Amino acid sequence: LSPVLLIAAIAIRVTSSGPALFKQVRVGKAGQEFACWKFRSMHSDAEERLASLATSNEADGLLFKIRDDPRITPVGRFLRRSSIDELPQLFNVLGGSMSLVGPRPLAVADEAFQGDERRRMLVRPGITGLWQVSGRGDQSWDEAVRLDLYYVENWSLSLDIAIMLRTLLAVVRGSGAY
Repeated sequence: LSPVLLIAAIAIRVTSSGPALFKQVRVGKAGQEFACWKFRSMHSDAEERLASLATSNEADGLLFKIRDDPRITPVGRFLRRSSIDELPQLFNVLGGSMSLVGPRPLAVADEAFQGDERRRMLVRPGITGLWQVSGRGDQSWDEAVRLDLYYVENWSLSLDIAIMLRTLLAVVRGSGAY
């Protein structure tokens, strides 16, 4: 993957100011916070612009999504659609804060998770998961939680393998990735 990582990093740096990598605090297993790495797909001032876009949120629950988010760079759109922006999370996997498969870690405080939502954190978060292969960003928060809880309660090696194979198909299709 080194050539892909290098090309992505160069494309980000050449087309927009700021670092190629983006580090964000996420909540993982047992509510532990960790630094989650991604390729930067937004302009470097995206965090500062977030508050002004709050009324444009198209998601529900703990999610924040805007289909045509003005903070995303042109290269970032490609990186997101192809899921290349997620590849630096392999370093999180190697470091033990993430797994290849599991519920997606979210950038919200531990106390924001209520009731059944907290059970998502019984396992290590993953780069991909049942939620991602079942519609990605097009799922409601309730459906995402339902899928994550199904994964937590029914984990098996065969389920992980099936999710990884379905991930390849979801990446090729690009649907729900924005």
